[in-house]
Amino acid sequence: MNSPIDLSGIRNITISGRIGTGKTTLATKLGNALNWQVLDGGKIFRKITEDLGKSIIETSQRPDKFDLEYEEMIKKLLKEEKHQIVQSHLAGFDAQGIKGVFKILVICRDDKGDDKADIRIDRLMNRDSASIEEAKYEILEREKQNLEKFRRLYANNDPKWVYWDEKYYDLVVNTYSHNAEEALRIALKSIGYKK
Repeated sequence: MNSPIDLSGIRNITISGRIGTGKTTLATKLGNALNWQVLDGGKIFRKITEDLGKSIIETSQRPDKFDLEYEEMIKKLLKEEKHQIVQSHLAGFDAQGIKGVFKILVICRDDKGDDKADIRIDRLMNRDSASIEEAKYEILEREKQNLEKFRRLYANNDPKWVYWDEKYYDLVVNTYSHNAEEALRIALKSIGYKK
């Protein structure tokens, strides 16, 4: 592997967004372009919850201690490591106040600003070879369970709080109006990458 590319003022990058927006695709492409390590929070979460004997979808059955320790691990990594791309739901939220972290939000919204859950469901079906029922459950139910838990743990039960609030991010990339290559070009330009 080639040496990681240094960026002015940026030590690490986070990529967050709702399920099926294209976070993993952007993280992988960005990691390849910069020769940075990509940490896929979803994969880590699935592995740990499988080891616990619980499905990742069973958010309500996952101990709060697990979620809290996991997010603290992400914060520690963002503070201490370098050349890391951390892709997870709360990575951008976790990075608030940590210097040298560029926070990217990936969305899938139409021109009116409406979330395109149908496209996200379709992407999940294609990516994971999931049935339409499995993909709908993942996008609609798991997302709802996660949000309820995150609001309770990190937002004082604020019913309006969402981790995809654009105020937490340095860049918002819309994969409804941009394909994977365009999303990568937008991200590279925003972080000041020059070939």
